[in-house]
Amino acid sequence: MLSATCKYGIRAVIFIASKSDQKINTGLKEITEKLNIPQPYLAKILQILARKKILHSSKGPHGGFYLMIPASKLTLMDVIDAIDGRNFFDSCYVTGERCNFDNPDNGLCVLHNDLRQEKVRLEKFFSSKTIESLVRQAEGNTAITI
Repeated sequence: MLSATCKYGIRAVIFIASKSDQKINTGLKEITEKLNIPQPYLAKILQILARKKILHSSKGPHGGFYLMIPASKLTLMDVIDAIDGRNFFDSCYVTGERCNFDNPDNGLCVLHNDLRQEKVRLEKFFSSKTIESLVRQAEGNTAITI
């Protein structure tokens, strides 16, 4: 459902938000080492988030990234929307065509109406999760390294 690019982006945003002073740059090297994500790939992902005004990016020896939107206001859906868009489930599993979830199905796809409901549910779920709440959950979970 979500691309690997988006999953890496979410992990990186949570890691950056976990820093005690969120206005101090977190370096690309530190993020790649802690999260075990290939550096060139992660650099491209973080630049996407910077272009979308989710992250601030600066170059140089003290460069790196920090959140432009407070973690308490930034949602998981904001990050997903910036990287993947809201097009999950848009390709019909039966006909292969693009679904129009704004309208009920006209009988071409037997899954359309059920998937339409799930898409709405997932958008609400992703929109209800702030990055701050995810950081708090991760900090309380010893199996997750941030």
